[in-house]
Amino acid sequence: MTKKKVRIGMIGYKFMGKAHSHAYRDLPFFFDTEIEPVLQTLVGRDENAVRLAAEKLGWLSYETDWRRLLERDDIDVIDIGTPNSSHAEIAIAAVKAGKHVLCEKPLAMSALQAKEMWKAAEQSGVVHMICHNYRFSPAVQFAKKLIQEGVLGDIYHFRAQYLQDWIMDPEFPLVWRMRKEVTGSGTLGDLMAHSIDLSRFLVGEITEVSGLMETFIKTRPVGEMSGGLGAEASGDDRAEVDVDDAAAALARFENGAVGVFEATRFAKGNRNGNRIEINGSKGSVRWTMDQMNTLELYLEDDPIGMQGFRSINCTEVAHPYAGAYWPAGHPIGYEHTFINLMHEFMRGISGKGSSPSPTFEDGYRNQVVLDAIEQSATTGAKVSIKY
Repeated sequence: MTKKKVRIGMIGYKFMGKAHSHAYRDLPFFFDTEIEPVLQTLVGRDENAVRLAAEKLGWLSYETDWRRLLERDDIDVIDIGTPNSSHAEIAIAAVKAGKHVLCEKPLAMSALQAKEMWKAAEQSGVVHMICHNYRFSPAVQFAKKLIQEGVLGDIYHFRAQYLQDWIMDPEFPLVWRMRKEVTGSGTLGDLMAHSIDLSRFLVGEITEVSGLMETFIKTRPVGEMSGGLGAEASGDDRAEVDVDDAAAALARFENGAVGVFEATRFAKGNRNGNRIEINGSKGSVRWTMDQMNTLELYLEDDPIGMQGFRSINCTEVAHPYAGAYWPAGHPIGYEHTFINLMHEFMRGISGKGSSPSPTFEDGYRNQVVLDAIEQSATTGAKVSIKY
């Protein structure tokens, strides 16, 4: 049966561009979808670089101006993988042009901007998602199932750490991820945004936060990203770092649970230490990206003498998404979280136009919490969350 083609126009081609390209290409291999993504056009400002990227990543054509995508009838989806300061302009223009939109996180530079994006997307009737890919690990999805079924009982605690170490060298260049005018915030928006999304997905809405933020290295040489998380200095000039190197927050949830969040790029030895633990009245779960296929589960009802955390290898058909891949015991990787997310995105497009979670509304609510943490860190006072 010939499948309907959904033609993608993607803006940005480096770290996230590579991850998204791979996901679109491999999606039909693993999932039997009603529609099939087509890597139609890749966009980048440097014509030579975007041409080479398009050839390598498998795109049919390229453009150097994202606005051209909105004028074209052969583009159905706009995928935004640009620095944060450009998300709102591109997304709002795209939805007004009737294009479905997938946007990298954080959704915007502020809650006010994120709300404008969400409302524009809703009014247009297009499908919209934000790319919080960690939700789509089978182990995280299984944790959600256990919580929904009451296996853990009443939830008391959510705690999260997101620890990296890639900018600890004081001579690491001041790239866009460390410039407030481009990124909005540092570790807060880059890392803690993921933890906040996981907490909302698994536990519920946050009602109050207390925050702390710190910048350890005050000036850096000016430079640019060079692929992945690498960077190169562009000369001898130095500039001030005006975003956070580390952030921490305490939170209250609507259901009475309390949360503890920590995010830093100054945790030596942690390349991508994304970890969560949830404690309930009947049991607990732990998950870490370092071992993303494993969910640790403790159940109070286990017999005395046999109680303890068990490790569940979430590669069985019974585990969400796992059945689309390999036989039980054969793990999947980071890239497959994007494939699972794209699967939901394509299902939304092939359905009645409903947007799968996380939507732009989720991105807005995430940004409200991030803004409140920054406000608390600045004023030293607790901040109530108002959506």
